[in-house]
Amino acid sequence: MRNRFLLAAGLAAMVLGGCSLEGRSDAVRGGDGDASALADVPQDEASGVNWTDYDGPGAAHYSPLDGINTGNVAKLGLASFYDIDMPGSSLTSPVAVDGVLYFAAGQAVVHAVDAVTGKLLWQYDPDVAKVAGDKLRVGWGSRGIAYADGTLFVGTMDGRLIAIDAKTGKPLWSVLTTQPGDGRYITGAPWVFRDKVIIGHGGADFSPTRGYVTAYDQKTGKQAWRFFTVPGDPSKGFENKAMEMAAKTWKGEWWKFGGGATVWNAMAYDPKYNRIYIGTGNGAPWNQKIRSPGGGDNLFLCSIIALDADTGEYVWHYQTNPGETWDYNSDMDIELADMKIGGEMRSVILHAPKNGFFYVIDRKDGKLISAKNYVPVNWAKGIDIKTGRPIENPEARYPDGKASIVYPSPFGAHNIEAMSFDPKTGLVYIPAMDQGRSYTDPENLKSFRMTGHPIIPNNGVGTPPPDVKPKEPTSFLLAWDPRSQKEVWRVPYAFNRGGGGTVATGGGLVFQGQADGMFNAYDARTGKVLWSFDAQTAVMANPISYSVNGRQYVSVIAGSRFPTALGRKRGEWDYRTQRWRLLTFVVDGKAKLPPADTDISPFIDDPAVKLDAASVARGRGLYHQSCVLCHGGNAAAGGAAPDLRRSPIVMDGSTFASVVHDGMLVTRGMPRFGELSAADSEAIRHYILKRAREFAANETPENGMQDAGQ
Repeated sequence: MRNRFLLAAGLAAMVLGGCSLEGRSDAVRGGDGDASALADVPQDEASGVNWTDYDGPGAAHYSPLDGINTGNVAKLGLASFYDIDMPGSSLTSPVAVDGVLYFAAGQAVVHAVDAVTGKLLWQYDPDVAKVAGDKLRVGWGSRGIAYADGTLFVGTMDGRLIAIDAKTGKPLWSVLTTQPGDGRYITGAPWVFRDKVIIGHGGADFSPTRGYVTAYDQKTGKQAWRFFTVPGDPSKGFENKAMEMAAKTWKGEWWKFGGGATVWNAMAYDPKYNRIYIGTGNGAPWNQKIRSPGGGDNLFLCSIIALDADTGEYVWHYQTNPGETWDYNSDMDIELADMKIGGEMRSVILHAPKNGFFYVIDRKDGKLISAKNYVPVNWAKGIDIKTGRPIENPEARYPDGKASIVYPSPFGAHNIEAMSFDPKTGLVYIPAMDQGRSYTDPENLKSFRMTGHPIIPNNGVGTPPPDVKPKEPTSFLLAWDPRSQKEVWRVPYAFNRGGGGTVATGGGLVFQGQADGMFNAYDARTGKVLWSFDAQTAVMANPISYSVNGRQYVSVIAGSRFPTALGRKRGEWDYRTQRWRLLTFVVDGKAKLPPADTDISPFIDDPAVKLDAASVARGRGLYHQSCVLCHGGNAAAGGAAPDLRRSPIVMDGSTFASVVHDGMLVTRGMPRFGELSAADSEAIRHYILKRAREFAANETPENGMQDAGQ
């Protein structure tokens, strides 16, 4: 058993000031005279040598290393790069252990790469495409892996948790964490603590899904415990008192809809209290009038839940959105810190979920310390500090079928791109968005049912009138002071979801990529850009920092495999010509990227096809049922998959049908849609040809945003 997570309390405890942690495991004193201790921590981890899981040392996306700092970051250069030759998500984050970088690319294909040279050491392919079936239709790949005691852990889209020997790449054990035939899938990283590894899942937006997390023994894969996040059918009894308590906050027959509250992203382990904190997702369906008619808090939707790390027993919860109805959730970062508040040192959680409020929560008992909106919101006037509950705006719940424009949108004020906490500045750095969404009830409100369709979102929200539109969206990097709950600085992005994940470092820097292809280093105190690198493609993943032989490195995975991160070339990145790469940087690095392929594939056409309005309209509907999540809204700039307006496959009807209906490209991540008839396939092709002709004539691409949340 390793002591790695004892580091979390020490690093997270530093506030305002401090010094380099390289080579230290003793007490570190903050700038305002407060002391915090790092005790019983292995020397290499206290120094920040390794980055062993998704959130890094201290559960804060923070590296204590200061070898790269404000004084020398201008000399930062490319040390090495590795081209990733497979489809998949651009949001995956590597880990670094003893000079080796590990990451999961595509469908959870784990790579081991020399951290200095970029040389591939080994690959392990769990063959997800062969067994995932319809779950491939979700489209998103793995966002991260974890390391403990010589073992790597990765989750797969088909629901497996796999342990891999870090030296050889050989699998050690594999368990199915979901249920056979269910709609659950895994895109998030596992979390490791003590002798256990814990994993959640997604799926609530697409089929009736009841959320849970499961902890396993790291050595054997034997299940240690499981905690459900919403109650099931009361007639079958409850797993524990927490579920019995939660059931009192639901109405109707919620269990028939699953309920939701999936834990598909953030967690954190707290060694001070020996607890694991889990963040839960939205309701299933979104619209509370359907899943819980009559209201109720619907525990534990949109909550942080504290569980005993050894037993999985409920300790406390804090719910950010009682009775959630907008696709808000608390699956965003759960970051730990000790900070002086009101003259008293407090052990706290820092949390910026989708709903636009920044929360400071006491780790001891889950009580709210403070909350303030960090972007404009209108669903609530504020948060009542005494009760911890939001002061809701009733109109935001689109009552009586009346359409409402609600801020933030389902993309959230902050989504899965990681924020980071710097204990020296005391600031949190948030990839933030200011955008709204129109909501209304569906026409079939009273008869709505979860279909179990593997691709169509079952959100229970209707189509608002065309004149009910939110303002133009914006996004920015936001430096936020959690003690005063005030903005310190911001840097605007050029796109409506323009910023990737962040990492703060002991050198006074914040590293972050952008959708426009630039990877930047900012002064953590002022937001001034001190260094930039042209990655030739969008950089939306979370960077990490570590050291090898006494030198600090920064690594990030770049690639526009993400449908809401549109680039600078005509508003898009060409899927076929832009590269997906692991980039590694060091001071005085001399490596160079090959020249970028600036050619964009032309818009395709089949002049022999005469389009008629009925066929195009039918194809549009089928496209938005089956293709939109990966290939982009309105067949415009997919990012996560090839731009079909430029795909030669669309030129030939039989080839197109072989791909769509027969699954000719399943091994490359393109799922099979066997339920579509030949006429369906041809209608979709007609719609794509129509869009290609429109764009070829006008050269004005659209931003077809789709939610890449889970």
